[in-house]
Formats: sequence, structure tokens, C-alpha cells
Amino acid sequence: MRRVTRWTAPLAIAALSLGTAAPVHAAPSVHTALAARTTTASPTAWAPSGWTPRPATYQVTTEKDVTLTMSDGVRLVADVRRPARDGRAAPGRFPVIVTMTPYNKTLPGANMASDRLVQRGYVQVIVDVRGTGGSHGKWEAFSAREQRDGAEVVEWAASRERPWSDGRVGMVGASYGGINQLFTAAQRPKGLKALFPVVPMGDAYRDVIGTGGQLGLGFVPMWLAAVALTSVLPPTYSGADPARAAEVLREHFGNIGDFQIAMLLEALTGGERAFDGPFYRTRSPLEVVDKVNVPTFVVGGEFDIFQRSEPMLYQRLARRVPARFVYGPWYHIDGASPALGVTIPGTPVPPGPSLQDLMLRWFDRYVREIPDPGLDKDVPPVTYFENGSGRWVKTAQWPPAGTRYQAFRLSGRAVPGRPGSLTTGQGTGGPDHVPWNPFAGLCSRSTIQWAGAGFLKYLGLSCEHDNSQNDDLGVAYDLPVRAPLRLTGPINAHLVVSSAARDGQLTVRVEDVAPDGKATQLTSGWQVLSLRALDDARTVQRDGLIVQPYHPYTKASAKAMPRHTPVAVDVEVFPIAAEIKPGHRLRVSIQTADFPHLFPPLPQLGDSIGKGLKIWHDPSHPSWVALPVSP
Repeated sequence: MRRVTRWTAPLAIAALSLGTAAPVHAAPSVHTALAARTTTASPTAWAPSGWTPRPATYQVTTEKDVTLTMSDGVRLVADVRRPARDGRAAPGRFPVIVTMTPYNKTLPGANMASDRLVQRGYVQVIVDVRGTGGSHGKWEAFSAREQRDGAEVVEWAASRERPWSDGRVGMVGASYGGINQLFTAAQRPKGLKALFPVVPMGDAYRDVIGTGGQLGLGFVPMWLAAVALTSVLPPTYSGADPARAAEVLREHFGNIGDFQIAMLLEALTGGERAFDGPFYRTRSPLEVVDKVNVPTFVVGGEFDIFQRSEPMLYQRLARRVPARFVYGPWYHIDGASPALGVTIPGTPVPPGPSLQDLMLRWFDRYVREIPDPGLDKDVPPVTYFENGSGRWVKTAQWPPAGTRYQAFRLSGRAVPGRPGSLTTGQGTGGPDHVPWNPFAGLCSRSTIQWAGAGFLKYLGLSCEHDNSQNDDLGVAYDLPVRAPLRLTGPINAHLVVSSAARDGQLTVRVEDVAPDGKATQLTSGWQVLSLRALDDARTVQRDGLIVQPYHPYTKASAKAMPRHTPVAVDVEVFPIAAEIKPGHRLRVSIQTADFPHLFPPLPQLGDSIGKGLKIWHDPSHPSWVALPVSP
């Protein structure tokens, strides 16, 4: 019970943080693709090689509020947690694990402290990032200066001047504590040997801030408030050095208005922060991940707020360094839990060794540099959960080999409450009217996933697993499934749309509809109509189809909708891993909002009010969804 209590706080706080390559194959006939079943993936446990985790041999002792002075003179504070015996720090040098957090290292669990690692012979250095906790400076969320801090902290920890360090360093942490690992490693600091980022972000704008071109107001204000709240708690050195504590608190209070509130107001009023640009590119690990040169184990969630980028980060890393990827059926909050040692009842976990054991094994292999010839056999490159079948699948890549893209076209006549159809033939009928409803999405899995990053799941809301009421707020298109249909990878919805308004949004959900009508959302995507322009150089095409569109989302790329004129809009739908069973239906549902997950900047809202949209899908205006059909 002590362990669960210990990690409840960190998970709550961690939840408030902030070249994809699809395989190239010739597309098979739809009949072959729908009937194919995997013969290589297996739900069985990782093959045993005889490896077992080392037993704990130490206690833990902590030296609090150690000062680290950065190259610009700003002082950060750290807690140094050391292996101990009889209550005293054990003599000798040890490998070091660095964790950096904006959520205040003094809060039990928010510091992402790992007794498990320290008890097995690692020193853990936990640092408040600048402008948070007890550290001086100005917090600006992954700024270039903060990224430089990460490299300087690692080199400080690796230095022979530290009497407890043997010069070898790894990094661990969830969410914000996973993201900053990638920024740090991209600078290649001396001594860094391995990473273990849990639920990390890849693209600040597309993942969470401006998803689809609207603002992530279901999550971002809460996250900014959490950082602000934990940054104005009195530092633990307040009693010993009240003048310094008062100075730090003045800095932190001032930063709330200068950064958090200013950022929100600028975005909401349609200013620079409402669009992608240098501010978000600087804060996006995918921009620098190719510079990472140390082994990295990525843990992601299929319903995480960073669901989109976690597979992309793994794909890019796997080209250059030893890498592993575990992708579970988790939200942000429970995505962190298996790797951080929390057992949440009902949370699916991979078979075989726990993720916490794998973290120890990863660091033993790549930080302590202990030979482990069974690692490659025991831990496959990719392990993911297949929704629908309920099994864990092991593969050598993401998406699995043999995945091919197939276009399923919208057809028939769809009205709210009565779906049209999906077909591999030519689409007919339409256009279908999608009514404007700014509150669509409230009764859907999106609310659980984004508005609270998974916390709402504990309320047992029926809408988490049944979107059928929400589907009636727009239109839907169904495909009856007669043989198991496995879908693994990103999706693109290419829709031909017209509107009387200058702007609007498409929300596209991919769902598994059971025979009783229960519609389970498997994934979703969003696109603001005025930001429909594509960056061809970064858009991914496979099997003759756009499968992962890349929109610039810049103010310069914005273009109003032509009145009542059909235009093509590509909607990036986030990755899926699912099997649709025979007798079920695959559904693509479309609405005009995803509230409270997303909210438009006020100018965009004014341009979107109207009677809704029309979806065209006749032979002259084909609309289709590119689905990743796996064997």
C-alpha cells in the first residue's frame, strides 16, 4: 500500500505535462486484407532467458537542496538520493540517474523518485527545472535555455568532482520528465548513456497545444495551473535561508502572468501562439530527435495526450540507436503507472517482466554496461496492445510488417442517427449535412482522454466506452465486418467539404460498433478548415494514398473556405491498434467540434458559426479514409 500511495501524487502531477515511416507495400485486394490473420504476432509473454532483477542491497538517503549553478548564473536546486547502509551514504562511486521536473521535487511522488533504482546501486539526482520548485530563474516550458540546463545537469552529475558519481548517467521520468530527456540527449552531453522516457511528447503544437488547429483548452490551462501552483509552494530551504526563498517566490509569482497567462490570452485571441511557428518548433522533440545517440526505451499510450508522436519518436530513434517501444491501452495518467511501479486495478500491462523491471534491466545494460545477451530475445523492438482482441502483440517494427493502406470510400446517404456506408468501390450519394454543434464531443472518449488526461476514467462515465449518443450529433459511415479486420498505424480521412461559413472544424472518430450498437472510440483526429493547406515535403504517402498529412498550421497558410464550394480537406487521425471482430461494424463518425477537448481561438469561432458543413462523396467528389490494414 505504501508504494501505491507514494505514486498517486506523481502520476497526478505527471499527467499535467506537456519522419514517421509507414511500411511501403503493394496494396492487396480488400478481400485478402480483411480475411488475413497474423501468424507472427503472439499474445504470449516475452521469451525467458533466465534474467531476473537484482535484489535490493541498499537503503536510501537524501541530500536536499544541493545548488547547481548554470552557465548563465541561474541557480537550480536538486535532491541527491544515494545508496545507503545503516542510514548513511554508502562509500564509493555509482552510476547516476537524472530526473528533471517542473512539479516541485519536494512533493512526494511529483519528483518521480525511484527507491527501486537507488536500492540497487544508482544515485538519483532530481532537479527542479528553472523557475519552478526551489530553483531560480524564469520558467518558459522547454525553452532553449531550459534545454541547455538539461545537458549541464547531466555533465555536472557525470563529473569526477561528484564523489558519488562514476561518470555514467541515465535519465528517467514521465511526461515532462520524459520530454526533457530527449532535448537533453540531443545535445550529447558527456557521460549520458541511456534514456527511459515514459509518455513523452513529440510535437508541442500538433500533439496537445493546437491539435488540428484549435486550442487544447481541455488540458493546457490545467497543466499551466499545475506548474504555477507547485512553483509557489515555499522551498524546503525557507527556514534556513528565508531571503533566498522569498526571492525565488517573487520570481515564480511574476512568471505566472508573464508566461502562463500571457500565453493563454495570446492564443485565445488569435495571436501568434494560436499558430505553429518557432515557439512550438523549439519545444518539439521531433525536431531534434535525430541527434539522440544513446539507447532509448519509449513507453506510450494508445489513448495518451501524446498518442500521435510516441510511435514517431520510436521510429526515428530505432533508425540510429538501440530502441524499444511499448504502446499500451493507456491514458496519460495510467500510461505512466506501469513504468513507475503503480498497480492500478484493471489496467492492462504487458506479459512478462514488469516495465519497472525492464527499466532496471535497460539501465543495467546501457548505463552500468553489464552484458545482457538475452535482452534482444526477451524484449522485442515493439510491443503493443490490440484493442478489440485484448492481446499484446510483439513485432519487429511499427506498424508491423505487411501493413498496407486501403482506401474506404464514403457512400450512401447519412443523416444524424442513420449511418451511410464505407465501401472499397466508388462512392455514391451525398452531399450529407453535418449540423454545427459546438458541444459535440462532450459525451465521447475524447473528454476522458484530453480533459484531465485520463482522470475522468475513475468516474466510470458511460461515454468513455460508448460514443453512440455523440455520433448522433453528426453523421457516420459504417463498414460491416465479416472477417477479423486488424488496423495498426496512422490514418488519414480525405474529405470533400463545403460550407456557408468562412471556417469550421472536422472531428473524425474511428469506432468499433458492437452488434448491440455500442460504439467504442478507437482513435480520432481533427482539422480546422481554414488551415487545410498541406506541407507536401512532410506529408507521408504510402500505397498511392496520403496516410499522414502534415499541415503547416501557420497564420500565413490560413485560407478561408470558399462559400458553398466543395474543397478537399485531409484530417490526420491519430494512430490506431485494433481488431474489429466479425459481426461488428467499423464506423467513421464526423462532427463539427470536440468540446471540451478543443476550443477555437475567438476569431476562428466567429468565422465558424453557421448551419454546419456538407460532406461530398459522389464520383466527382470522392471522400475516403486510408486505413492501415495489418495481416
